[in-house]
Amino acid sequence: MVNYEVTLSTGDLAYAYSFNKVFIKLVGTDGESERTWLKGAIQFTKGTLISCPVSIGKLVLIELDKQPLPLFPEDSWFPAKVEVKSPEGATYTFPIYRWITDSQVHRFREGTALRVFEDKHHLGRSSRQQELGQREKDYRWDVYAEGIPHCMKATDPDSLPSEVRFSFTKNTEFLFTAATGLTELQLKGLASYKENWTNIDDINRVFCCKRTDISDYVQEHWKEDAFFGSQYLNGVNPMLIRRCSALPDNFPVTDKMVFLHGQGSLRNEMQKGNIFLCDYKLLDGVKANTINGKKQYLMAPLVLLHKTPDDKLMPIAIQLKQTPADDNPIFLPTDSEYDWLMAKIFVRSADFSEHQLNVHLLRTHLLAEVFAVSLLRNVPMVHPLYKLLIPHTRYTLQINYLARSLLISETGFFTQNAASGGEGLIPILKRSLSSTTYSSLCIPEDIAERGLEAVPNFYYRDDGLKLWDIIQRFVQGVLSFYYKNDAEVQKDSELQKWISDIFEHGFLSQSSTGIPQSFTTMVELVKFVTMVIFTCSGQHSAVNAGQYDYGGWMPNTPITLQLPPPTTKGETSMATMLKTFPAVNTTVQGMATMWLLSKQSSDFVPLGQYPEEHFSEEIPCELIKDFQGELEGLSVVIKARNKRLDVPYTYMDPAVLENSVAL
Repeated sequence: MVNYEVTLSTGDLAYAYSFNKVFIKLVGTDGESERTWLKGAIQFTKGTLISCPVSIGKLVLIELDKQPLPLFPEDSWFPAKVEVKSPEGATYTFPIYRWITDSQVHRFREGTALRVFEDKHHLGRSSRQQELGQREKDYRWDVYAEGIPHCMKATDPDSLPSEVRFSFTKNTEFLFTAATGLTELQLKGLASYKENWTNIDDINRVFCCKRTDISDYVQEHWKEDAFFGSQYLNGVNPMLIRRCSALPDNFPVTDKMVFLHGQGSLRNEMQKGNIFLCDYKLLDGVKANTINGKKQYLMAPLVLLHKTPDDKLMPIAIQLKQTPADDNPIFLPTDSEYDWLMAKIFVRSADFSEHQLNVHLLRTHLLAEVFAVSLLRNVPMVHPLYKLLIPHTRYTLQINYLARSLLISETGFFTQNAASGGEGLIPILKRSLSSTTYSSLCIPEDIAERGLEAVPNFYYRDDGLKLWDIIQRFVQGVLSFYYKNDAEVQKDSELQKWISDIFEHGFLSQSSTGIPQSFTTMVELVKFVTMVIFTCSGQHSAVNAGQYDYGGWMPNTPITLQLPPPTTKGETSMATMLKTFPAVNTTVQGMATMWLLSKQSSDFVPLGQYPEEHFSEEIPCELIKDFQGELEGLSVVIKARNKRLDVPYTYMDPAVLENSVAL
């Protein structure tokens, strides 16, 4: 007789253990063991011996099942991994990391990553086909609305496969925060108050219920031009600003408007690279929402900014509608206090919609879901791509289901409270997808295309480029361990199906996006996988984590506006501004939602940390350690820089950004 020594670990999650009897069978190239009861498998077993008459060869897979004991119902169990030491002295690792909720037999492959054409043993191929067949049933594409990325088909969170649902901890905290947001912010009594604000002090008293260091700074400086300009670089929407080399035909700004006493010219400043444009044309013609029975207003502004000699980015001209006209004046810093302030308020409100629907929802959440569903449908657990990307899909499918049901549904927060949440929501998302390009998702190319390489004090760019490089080196190292040449990339059918599905279901087969339809080289593969990880981690953090910081003080980011913009100058006042701001109930609902979306879960996993050990080979494991070391180094650099800043930029700090789109 020969003995196989089995060690089983249960995941470190709430309610991960099982009171059922757990059985295991070992399957090798030359035979299989008897089905054996792993006594004590409630949480952890070590050293269980499975005897076989002769060696069963190289282990290919294990079969696990659990059966309820008398008086105990069938329960859910989350095994982490199984390690088996063979009589020949080899150790085999079987990563599991998924919930088992039934009494069926579940097969798990040995942890060495295999591409489809390497999987030569018939047992492995059969198991792989069986796994993908089940995955295609579990992960089905659905169309939420025509013209936007497809999503995961689900009727409620419980209909999602158990392996992608929130943990007990995450679910409890999220539901508690969502249910008690208004209470926690001490705003519950105002949620049904539909009147207008009557003075700034009342807004201040509401805001003081919940503050952050940055939101305090915002409250103090929101009227200042320099702060207005800085938010295009280091606020929650750093994706719109671009260097301007020629004014658009529909934005007739003249030297006389912006340079007093002939002290400069737009042409010269453009040639020096000092003029920047923010164009909200995506919002043009969108029908604004009706809230509290009142028509709302959403503009599509053009904003011109000037980099001054002391490296400040200052707004110098604002046109609130796309078509020049006598009743669409170009507002200037030299206008009256409230003319200029109101112009900036309309811009900040437009920025809320541009940011939430395009930059945040579509370009991180919806695309991350496409990357995840395609991975889970097409790539088996033994594939190196699965092992590399599965940590970056954590919680994404459930958070997106909740976003569709709680935020953008007919009764959702966005639909009920945002200017762009009514009939305009889907058209904006359609335009957003049509304007999304592959290069705009890759920060090195995006920064270059927007001409922002030399803009000073641009911390999103500085931290993002460093983070991209670190991720790219890690991805290059891991993938080059498995793929030795371009031909191996080309003949990996599972890899090709992954990208094909992304092109079809994520980008709706629009070749104009530049998204690859297949991979022909290692360089293409590394770049795309780097983009996926960056989008799901750093980019999402950059456009999500600061929502309450910059939006908690409502006047800086009004989610809707109740009056149209001024059509002539000199007629606005403090009273006009207060009547234009969103109503009290709309304001507090916005504050509570931004608080929820910015509140990190206690079981958050930072970028580069992998509690689930999917890789077992030495070189990938060493590359993970190197990756973690580089991320720690970047975190040290960011923290040192932030000590000298009035407004620290933390959203790309690897220590605080999450591995996945989980919030």
